[in-house]
Amino acid sequence: MSKPAVTYELLHEDKKTGARRGIVHTPHGDIQTPVFMPVGTQAAVKAMRPEQVKEMGAEIILSNTYHLFLRPGHEIIRKAGGLHKYMNWDRAILTDSGGFQVFSLGKLRKITEEGVAFRSHIDGSRQFLSPEKAVEIQTALGSDIMMAFDECAPYPAEREYIEDSMRRTCRWLQRCKDAHHNTEKQALFGIMQGGMYKDLRKESAERIVDMDLPGYSIGGLSVGEPKELMLDVLDDCVEYLPKDKPRYLMGVGTPDYLFEGVERHIDMFDCVEPTRIARHGLAMTSHGRINIKNAKFEEDFSPLDDECTCYACRHYSKAYIRHQFKAGEMMAAMLLTEHNLHFLIHLMAGMRKAIEEDRFTEFKREFYEKYYGDAEY
Repeated sequence: MSKPAVTYELLHEDKKTGARRGIVHTPHGDIQTPVFMPVGTQAAVKAMRPEQVKEMGAEIILSNTYHLFLRPGHEIIRKAGGLHKYMNWDRAILTDSGGFQVFSLGKLRKITEEGVAFRSHIDGSRQFLSPEKAVEIQTALGSDIMMAFDECAPYPAEREYIEDSMRRTCRWLQRCKDAHHNTEKQALFGIMQGGMYKDLRKESAERIVDMDLPGYSIGGLSVGEPKELMLDVLDDCVEYLPKDKPRYLMGVGTPDYLFEGVERHIDMFDCVEPTRIARHGLAMTSHGRINIKNAKFEEDFSPLDDECTCYACRHYSKAYIRHQFKAGEMMAAMLLTEHNLHFLIHLMAGMRKAIEEDRFTEFKREFYEKYYGDAEY
């Protein structure tokens, strides 16, 4: 029997919370978990060079199947030698299936059992994605972890719709597994769905876990539901997943959700939050979020965060970054993006250390007191 491309090694569990410290082994290196994965939608983390992303400690990034399928096309990336070579990134890559982007097109797409017909947001051309096509594209991209094609159902939604969608997603996963043959070089992760209905979440988990995949993700959360509901559903979701496989909570990237997810034994996270808010002039700091556009920073020659060691904080002031932002210069987005990603990557490193020392609860409390006690929104 061939060795799977991706395996999980559990190193330690926090004695109070059960938060997990582990390693995800991939063909392009180990990933220390829990981990936040920077998003490189178009084969690039926005405003960042790959070398910069590596220097801040990122061991894996996420790229987008839907966007790379439409432009430049997966065949071009395959001819270039795969996504790693194409984008000059020699560490691990996870590619989503394109499902979330396709389903967010609303009236521009039509779902059938076979797949999803849609119009490209770029040129309006007619396109079609099926489970088999999603696997074909991701095989050409050569990512270490490929995600199964699924439907990320909206919130709120009627139970009947969620039930039909979840079961179709499970059938699509089986088709993805049947189409996936490159198992020694690429891992296929299944995605749990089921909306806010706990019994449907359990059914989804039982179906996908029965397929014995290298890892599992939780989709369809953090899609507009109240935080309390999201965490209540997440509590149940984790209980249905095996302990010896990595657990990935999709689309989560604010500090509070990262802490809550890790406390609930999640290993992997991704989100566009740190890069998106950077382009709007917002920075995450040890004392909360700041808006660099505020006039009070015009003559503030201190760094974004005096506890941060990122390049931006070591070399530039709030006053300078504010000036660059007001002047419409790209430099502002570059510096704020680097700072925000550095902040989250090092926050996860702090969580890993706290888990190893069985003090995750204390670390969380200390962070919350500083970040949310003085936060500026």
